[in-house]
Amino acid sequence: MSTKPEHAGTEPEEPDKVSAAVDGDSLDAADRVAPTWTEPVAAAASRPFGGPLGRHAQVGRQWFWTPLRVLLLLAMITLAAAWLFKAPCLQTYDTSAGTQLDWRANRQYTAMCYSDIIPRFGMGDLAPDGVFPYKTPWTAAPGTPPEEQHYMEYPVVTGVFQWINAKITDGWSTLSALGWLPPAMITVLYFNITAFWLTASWLVVVWAAMRLAARRTWDAALVALSPLVFVHAFTNFDALSAALATTGLLAWAKRRPWLAGVLIGLGGAAKLYPLLLLGPLLVLCLRAGRSRDGGRALAGAAAAWLVVNLPILLLYPVGWGEFYRLNTSRAADPDSLYNALAHFTGWAGFDGPLAAGQAPVVLNAVALGLFALACAGIGWLALAAPVRPRLVQLCFLVVAAFLLTNKVWSPQYSLWLVPLAVLAVPRWRWLLTWMVADAAMWAPRMYYYLGTDNKGLPEGWFLGAVLIRDVLVIALCALVVHEVLHPEADRVRRALGPAGSHGPAAVDDPAGGSLDGAPDRVVVPWPRGAARRISGWARTVGPGVQRGERVS
Repeated sequence: MSTKPEHAGTEPEEPDKVSAAVDGDSLDAADRVAPTWTEPVAAAASRPFGGPLGRHAQVGRQWFWTPLRVLLLLAMITLAAAWLFKAPCLQTYDTSAGTQLDWRANRQYTAMCYSDIIPRFGMGDLAPDGVFPYKTPWTAAPGTPPEEQHYMEYPVVTGVFQWINAKITDGWSTLSALGWLPPAMITVLYFNITAFWLTASWLVVVWAAMRLAARRTWDAALVALSPLVFVHAFTNFDALSAALATTGLLAWAKRRPWLAGVLIGLGGAAKLYPLLLLGPLLVLCLRAGRSRDGGRALAGAAAAWLVVNLPILLLYPVGWGEFYRLNTSRAADPDSLYNALAHFTGWAGFDGPLAAGQAPVVLNAVALGLFALACAGIGWLALAAPVRPRLVQLCFLVVAAFLLTNKVWSPQYSLWLVPLAVLAVPRWRWLLTWMVADAAMWAPRMYYYLGTDNKGLPEGWFLGAVLIRDVLVIALCALVVHEVLHPEADRVRRALGPAGSHGPAAVDDPAGGSLDGAPDRVVVPWPRGAARRISGWARTVGPGVQRGERVS
């Protein structure tokens, strides 16, 4: 049986040349993996456009349509569709009190267009009256006691991002009243202005993911076309933190640890999850003896986070702490495994019935403990694996473990996983199966929120979809662990071989930065039998993954 070549080249490349290539636009035609040769999904999708790439095709001759521009165009198409998906919730109607959003008859749920961005503008901390978030509380009624007052409930970067957009909206509205700009309802203006910046943020994610993918340039198409982007790009503000996290990884790949830390720290000031990427980075630096670079990244992250947070913390400590208080006091969200377990078993939860405002102390401790155990296991894997894992593999495992063990998995959090999953395990059918299932979960969610009294779905239907999503993410984690333990199965590490064959691995870690090609210094002992099985492969692949001779 004949096989398609994995690569457009006919001669193997030198390992140092392959591992050095990071920017997909700068690769030669023979240095890019052709997805229509390696991915059945891509091959099937190419048939309406002429079929898979020809063996003698002239690749890289088009001066304008570079891979980056094609990927950005695909992302723009997806993001435009994402805006249209939310557009029903932007429709208005006239009343005696003025123009109102048409959310009558629970339109936000029946049309499945709900977005947190829209009601956020009506909150008191974004009102266009000169009030700065974190400074002044907003309350439901005058005389509300201090313990029931609310402040901006997002970390500083995301909160200030919302406030700046509110100020831009107020300015636009003022200019439109003077006839200088087109008029629109102020809430619609706010959504569109916010969507503009979130669109730019996801384009940055696609750009960074393409460069991190190195010779597998076209894997970034899954970041551009992900169904999760279609559903959740404008559900909340998470594209902003995803852009900072992904560019932080790119800065690390470019051997700029200080800049990587700054970007990750800013991402952590927008949503906490980018800070989780520091754990895998530091553990791999320990294994490779690159602690100085890891320390620079850690220092950059700490400095950036403090520069952003310290002024707000010192000036408005109560408002600054609202995000942390809210996350401590909230019970298990409907999306969590804990809620699903309670629903299907009748279990009352770790804390039992909670009074209004009572924090689930035991649940908080259990969630933190389970995540700590998962991180310990991932850390052991990083130090004991027969070949040093790639950075994005461990980053994906840590973020996935956080979401699976956390008491909150808001739907837009799945965007965090998209670039990490694509870079960690570039197997298109697996990735698309998870993305489609996760995105499709939006439908039972909306109809569960609609309520059975309004012909919505019972909770069990929604929680069944939650379990399917979680099982698929766990399956991706298992696949990543398998490839860490059997690096010869890792598609990123496969070398360029003669046409129709797969050569020995010639790539260590395209996103590894100073870790790429570095010898191991600290390794947890691995069983001798397992080491012997892999040493023959490991000795052929260059200094960064020569593990066999050091196992003792």
